Amino acid sequence: MMEQFIEIKANNPGSLLFYRMGDFYELFFDDAVEASRALGITLTRRGQHMGHDIPMCGVPVHAADDYLQKLISLGFRVAVCEQVEDPAEAKKRGGKSVVKRDVVRLVTPGTLTEEKLLSPSESNYLMALARIRGSSEPAMALAWIDISTGVFRLAESDGPRLLADILRIDPRELIVPDSMFHDPELKPVFDVLGRTAVPQPAVLFDSATAEGRIARYFDVGTLDGFGSFSRAELAAAAAAVAYVEKTQIAERPPLGRPERESAASTLFIDPATRGNLELTRTLTGDRNGSLLKAIDRTVTGGGARLLAERLMSPLTDPARINERLDSISLFLNEASLAEDLRDALKHVPDMPRALSRLALDRGGPRDLDAIMQGLSTASGIAERLDVADLPRELAEALADLKTLPAYLWSLLASQLADDLPLLKRDGGFLREAASAELDEVRALRDQSRRVIAGLQLQYADETGIKSLKIKHNNVLGYFIEVTAGNAGSMTDTPEAKARFIHRQTMANAMRFTTTELADLESRIANAADRALTIELEAFERMAAAVVAEAEPIKAAARALSVIDVARALAALAEEQGYCRPHVDDSRMFAIVAGRHPVVEQALRRQSAGPFVANDCDLSPQNGSKHGALWLLTGPNMGGKSTFLRQNALIAIMAQMGSFVPAGSAHIGVVDRLFSRVGASDDLARGRSTFMVEMVETAAILNQATDRSLVILDEIGRGTATFDGLSIAWAAVEHLHEANCCRGLFATHFHELTVLSEKLVRLSNATMRVKEWHGDVIFLHEVGPGAADRSYGIQVARLAGLPATVVARARDVLTRLEDADRKNPASQLIDDLPLFQVAVRSQEQSSAKPSKVEEALKSMNPDDMTPREAMDALYALKSQLAAG
Repeated sequence: MMEQFIEIKANNPGSLLFYRMGDFYELFFDDAVEASRALGITLTRRGQHMGHDIPMCGVPVHAADDYLQKLISLGFRVAVCEQVEDPAEAKKRGGKSVVKRDVVRLVTPGTLTEEKLLSPSESNYLMALARIRGSSEPAMALAWIDISTGVFRLAESDGPRLLADILRIDPRELIVPDSMFHDPELKPVFDVLGRTAVPQPAVLFDSATAEGRIARYFDVGTLDGFGSFSRAELAAAAAAVAYVEKTQIAERPPLGRPERESAASTLFIDPATRGNLELTRTLTGDRNGSLLKAIDRTVTGGGARLLAERLMSPLTDPARINERLDSISLFLNEASLAEDLRDALKHVPDMPRALSRLALDRGGPRDLDAIMQGLSTASGIAERLDVADLPRELAEALADLKTLPAYLWSLLASQLADDLPLLKRDGGFLREAASAELDEVRALRDQSRRVIAGLQLQYADETGIKSLKIKHNNVLGYFIEVTAGNAGSMTDTPEAKARFIHRQTMANAMRFTTTELADLESRIANAADRALTIELEAFERMAAAVVAEAEPIKAAARALSVIDVARALAALAEEQGYCRPHVDDSRMFAIVAGRHPVVEQALRRQSAGPFVANDCDLSPQNGSKHGALWLLTGPNMGGKSTFLRQNALIAIMAQMGSFVPAGSAHIGVVDRLFSRVGASDDLARGRSTFMVEMVETAAILNQATDRSLVILDEIGRGTATFDGLSIAWAAVEHLHEANCCRGLFATHFHELTVLSEKLVRLSNATMRVKEWHGDVIFLHEVGPGAADRSYGIQVARLAGLPATVVARARDVLTRLEDADRKNPASQLIDDLPLFQVAVRSQEQSSAKPSKVEEALKSMNPDDMTPREAMDALYALKSQLAAG
């Protein structure tokens, strides 16, 4: 047996081997050591190999999914090894023959289908990256597949945007050729992706055989009907298909035909911007607090996945954007229809994932039921939605719903029971009357006593022996027993002897059997097995019928997701008071009363008062054909970062096809969105906070176009004052003159505000504050003009800095402002000794207590009446006045 394990393990390097032994998956050698540590299960031993104990641990087969989930989340890959031979066949080869086993599936993060291992609201993509050298075509391409839903898409890419394209899809597993994985130029990309990126043999990515591999998978002679693809795209697609075949062994998931995505069709958002804007995850990795969490009102798994997909890949085509907005408008105008659809959609199961499990022979009765319920619900939704003047998106969805085969629902409804087991091997999922043979076998299995009693009565009537009994023991099985005196009627005639076969003579009784009784005994003994066999055969027929209709089922599921997303975004708009944005091909960016969608909801939950809305107009002005650039100044805590982010999020929401948190919004399509907000370092790659800031800024200045939207916050603050000011100054000029983009540039370098005098598209804006008795009140309002100071000391006081530090800071600030601007530090050295605060504190601590202090120490307020306290206060005041 261990020889078999070692051989199979050698053929599956890099994976933990789940070796089936009875009711357990066992792991041996290093696999056992790693698994026991990862899963927290006991490590034992089984025999020896080459003189050393063999480590072993195991997990129950019935609970394997739970352990797989943990291993996959930790980055492991698992090879599942099952028995592929009946033990009886193995015995024929000899008593010590080992049952044949083989790997039936490789479980990897990107090839999961089990319901327990997947999040219903998240896609689970496997991605392949291919590169073609020395070609006039784009050098790189990506192909991504979700085998749990059948999605299959392709896109071209290149070095500068590669990481952004990968993170837009957010795959769970990325396969790359060995040579590419070790390319120093791409190392930064794979460092960011970590264990998600997995090297694979280069033969999987061979572009010469790629078209044939894809054609064989889809059983077509040519790919001409699929569209036109570059060599790199074909190589990536073939690699993805090859990896699916490699991991699924003999099974084939029902993939959709590959769809090509154009890079220009979606809004480019670089990796830093995705992180800064917290689209699907916060900076800490939590879904709560993200934009996706704030806007998600979907009620189906498919709808949640589609919403996330649209958020990660906003469109750049105004026509398609407005089609999505039309759908939302319909549901806002038809509130009763939207509510009816919401109630119906709540009952929509995840048909694509159920379909995939059935196609891969991992499905169960509940997956068939999911298809049946989905068909029924889809039919009802189609009837509700079949109204005049539907927007194009919803009209196409309705057409897809109408393609569902009606016979399939009838087939499943006539076969499936009301109460279904989880696993098909448990049986009991076919309803009564679904099969006459099954009903008979079940009667034998479940009602054998009644059947035997009926046969006993029949024999008693036939022989006239009222005391005749049918009994059972482990030696004879079922037999007829009569007293010796009554046995004559069963032995006297040849006909009786032929009918009743003598089995055994006892002292006072004789035992017989009949051909009928022996046959019945055999049928009763095999009834359970036969019942399960009949049900499994029926299951295979139903699963085959479902898989044969995979395309219309997937199209209908996609249609239901489209309806759910449109309805959900309409509910969001109604609930939060969002407006429909006007999206076109212009360079406009005019937001009136814009709000931050996440912060606004957080304030409402905390009952912290209303969100302060602000306008933002970056539209072309003064005859310019390019958008405007705002230079935003004002104090920390004034709301600059919130204002910056909210405008970026409004642009994303508008282009994903959603209403937006504003009074009104006119947005000319943005082709690239860049946001550089906040500070972070990259110590693993030897980058300081300032270096990361400069790298991200460089990417923006090198890639932004006149259609882009750029959000920059505090550029240059990570270095010396004059260095930072110079960098910020030059960056503003470059954005204005070279990039010609629409942008918001927040800064504490007030010196930059003079640039508005020479840069015609640059305007100054500030976060308004109000001072009251030495305190600063943040109004969170944006208005024209420039801030005269940053109010940093007031913010420091609010943060809880010691009073001595705040006082010292005020003193330093006053002297800095009065000092010679050419060399303020020279006067500070003489006039403000470094340890002045410490010396002053020491002098105060060594001074003799005053009479007032001594009087205060002697008082006990808890023992004083109000009148006594008042008198004591006047006495202290008199002592203080007397000195």
